[in-house]
Amino acid sequence: MGIMLDKYCRTINYLRISVTDNCNLRCIYCLGKGNTYFKKEHELLSFDEIIRVVSIAAKLGIEKIRITGGEPLMRKNICSLVRKIKNIAGIKEVLMTTNGILLNECLEELIDSGVNKINLSLDSIDHVKYRKLTGGGELSTIIEVIDRCIEKGVILKLNTVIINNYNNGEILNLIKFALEKNIDIRFIEMMPIGLSKGTEGVTSDEIKKIIEEEYILKPYEGNVLGAGPAIYYYAHSKNCNRGGRIGFISPLTHNFCSSCNRLRITSDGFLKQCLNWKYGVDLKNILRKGVSDDELEKIIKNTILNKPNKHNFGTNNQDEDKRLMSQIGG
Repeated sequence: MGIMLDKYCRTINYLRISVTDNCNLRCIYCLGKGNTYFKKEHELLSFDEIIRVVSIAAKLGIEKIRITGGEPLMRKNICSLVRKIKNIAGIKEVLMTTNGILLNECLEELIDSGVNKINLSLDSIDHVKYRKLTGGGELSTIIEVIDRCIEKGVILKLNTVIINNYNNGEILNLIKFALEKNIDIRFIEMMPIGLSKGTEGVTSDEIKKIIEEEYILKPYEGNVLGAGPAIYYYAHSKNCNRGGRIGFISPLTHNFCSSCNRLRITSDGFLKQCLNWKYGVDLKNILRKGVSDDELEKIIKNTILNKPNKHNFGTNNQDEDKRLMSQIGG
């Protein structure tokens, strides 16, 4: 398999694939309560189309696939897709990001299909706040599935977005929960996409200050599974003999564009070079017009080569992608 570089000499080896824009939650910064239109099945990339694209991308050097949404577990027969992707030559890992609501129903099948690393979204461990933040989710379901994942040996990471006046008082409780479960928690700065533009996030530096009231933070020097943008610290409690790993993903205040290694495919088949920019290629359209494998390979190569140098979040960017996060793919 090849190694594909963009024009800034970044190795591109990671592809995030959204399989649906639908979701069974209505998180206030992502989908919200007012959005009820979702793509019909014929508007989504079919599994065969996804497999074809991944097979060619793997020849170009893509090694890791993350399945996202919306909520990916709402796509029928998702485990069969995972299994097929895992069997493609050159693909080393297939991972998933999920809200966890449906995970109990299919966890064993998902593991059998080849997923052993899951990122789970969790912004609150207060039952009332969780319900409010997610538009009706039940926290007890998530706690149960976290325990099952741990029991089954799944490598689990919690993804947490902190929002002023919603869950900014829960940072220490969320850390305590993660450390007690012996799993990583990553605090992700909220990006100004879709509904989140009207919501005030909390920066990584602000979160660190709160954490340092009760924990000593030291840069983590060990190996971290995965090659994502999180910067990890070892947090040791000042009050008891408890510690663990905490990550920060800081696209706004400490952007990681210089080491970005990824592309994205939206659920309706648009190959994106960057989360922020609207540029890319409508793969669904060209696939359904009968593009050859050679032509498709050239198109993907060119898309990789012309990946933008960096995002422009926080500026008056006229070329930004104006869709909801659930439509782009989380």
